[in-house]
Amino acid sequence: MRLDGVGRRYGLRGDWVLREVDLSLPERSLVRFEGGNGSGKSTLLRMLAGVETPTEGQITGRPSCGYVPERFPATMPLTTRGYLTHLGRVHGLSRTVAVRRAGEWLERFGAAGHSDTPLSELSKGTSQKVAVTQALMARPGLLVLDEAWTGLDHDARTVLDHAVAERVAEGATVVFVDHDPGRLAGASDAAYRVEGGRLRPVAEKDGPRRRGGAAGGGKRVRVVAEGPPGQPPPALPASVIAEQLPGGTIVLTAPVAYSDVLLGSLLEQNWYIRSVREESA
Repeated sequence: MRLDGVGRRYGLRGDWVLREVDLSLPERSLVRFEGGNGSGKSTLLRMLAGVETPTEGQITGRPSCGYVPERFPATMPLTTRGYLTHLGRVHGLSRTVAVRRAGEWLERFGAAGHSDTPLSELSKGTSQKVAVTQALMARPGLLVLDEAWTGLDHDARTVLDHAVAERVAEGATVVFVDHDPGRLAGASDAAYRVEGGRLRPVAEKDGPRRRGGAAGGGKRVRVVAEGPPGQPPPALPASVIAEQLPGGTIVLTAPVAYSDVLLGSLLEQNWYIRSVREESA
């Protein structure tokens, strides 16, 4: 997915919110956007999701998209199950698959008991779980998260962290904004700051960073595994460092956020896990 010369303003003579944004978003990548309030982060995410169109420039190569907006429209006259089934159909799922996946995600987020609750009666935290579920259930190629962790309890935030890792590991592009600078620390493949209507990469001088990682570094896990003869390791996000050793052994160093997904992928492909060790940043 690419943005070339993208700009956005509201009204023919309104101030430019964003200008001259050039950006490449490769598959199997996690990208963080930072910036102060009113800097244009949400505007950028809405354009990435296709909710708004650029005033100038163009966006090409957008895959199927799941989008969690900054505010969830909880006033619609639908139950949780009805809303998620409808959104699943909009995303191209059959009714049967939409109902099944909605149930699976609600269970993961600890909200299965609210399937028949009207949206207007949900708490803020449960509404956010529903908002995240609708974005994840169709397994989008592009996942856009605007403060998606806000309002979630600790367990649900952990579930969303794992869901992001799963989407990236399966080849999707995930872009996100979050007020917590430690969110998915060390797992991002790139980070950008929106400032003065422009987009700039966040460099090493802007704060402590791991190579290709988000602010704050973060713990990593070191996995030593041995694969079947001649079989390459599973496709990996860019933030996972691979070192091939003689005899079919590979050493993988990954952000902790990717550890469960990484181990699951190796075991699914019949790799033998020799050791797993957590390392400090």
